[in-house]
Amino acid sequence: MTTVAPEYCPVARTLNLIGDRWSLLIIRDTFDGICRFKDFQQNLGVARNILSDRLKKLTDAGILAMKPASDGTAYQEYVLTDKGEHLFTVIVALRQWGEDNLFREDEPHSVLIDKQTGKPVLPVALLTEDGDILSPSETQVRKVTQ
Repeated sequence: MTTVAPEYCPVARTLNLIGDRWSLLIIRDTFDGICRFKDFQQNLGVARNILSDRLKKLTDAGILAMKPASDGTAYQEYVLTDKGEHLFTVIVALRQWGEDNLFREDEPHSVLIDKQTGKPVLPVALLTEDGDILSPSETQVRKVTQ
């Protein structure tokens, strides 16, 4: 794979925004239905100041949005925006990589399932236009010029 200068690299830009542990775990938890500050803090065990900083950063970047609490209380809830929803495949890919590479076969762990069938979702894969799976050696990075 060709290395691209950081100013042109979407991976570098993405990691600058969401590449720290807490941001990724907040996004993961939001996909799992957590939406309130106290629930993020309780689930993640993160310090309040760090959580506040990451939630602000993700909100300012348009990944999360704040809305009034769904139960009518004075609380605010954090919800994924369309931009945030587009990170679902990223979170699933990280989850699946962890399932495949960080657990022994006999070690309990979670798995993402299809709610309708109850079966594990298929592995995330890059496909050609014809539906064939692409390997890393079959791709290359090309700088887009205007």
